[in-house]
Amino acid sequence: MAREALAQAKADALKRGTIPGQGNKRKSNAKLVRVRDPGRGGDPKAFGAAIRELLATRGWEQRAAVGGVFGNWPGIVGPELAEHTRPERFEDGELTVAADSTTWATQLRLLSSTLVRRLNEELGHGTVRRVKVVGPASGPRRAGAWRVR
Repeated sequence: MAREALAQAKADALKRGTIPGQGNKRKSNAKLVRVRDPGRGGDPKAFGAAIRELLATRGWEQRAAVGGVFGNWPGIVGPELAEHTRPERFEDGELTVAADSTTWATQLRLLSSTLVRRLNEELGHGTVRRVKVVGPASGPRRAGAWRVR
């Protein structure tokens, strides 16, 4: 049984191109084949194409597009609305936008369906499902009865 195992090991070594008992030395007539790494070398690519390919392979297209919305907020909503609002975060299809006054928060809430449609034109259909508008933060309220000053 041991002889059969040894014979099988020798046959396997010969198929791989190594000489049994000689370590990893290859037979002189065996050809060494180099495998090229597919992600390296080749012709140079244009920077934009290389970045798009990187984003696609890593699955970062949506994140990059959302980052573009944050950077181009005035171009999407207009300069007047952008002066009083700013996008804060994007999670699970919900864009949170902060307004600097309750008046602008109300205005943005009225425009939210139009804004969702406009953002989906920029990012792709169904990316933004809802716009959540946050008004200015007021100070903490005291617990208890109402007081007149």
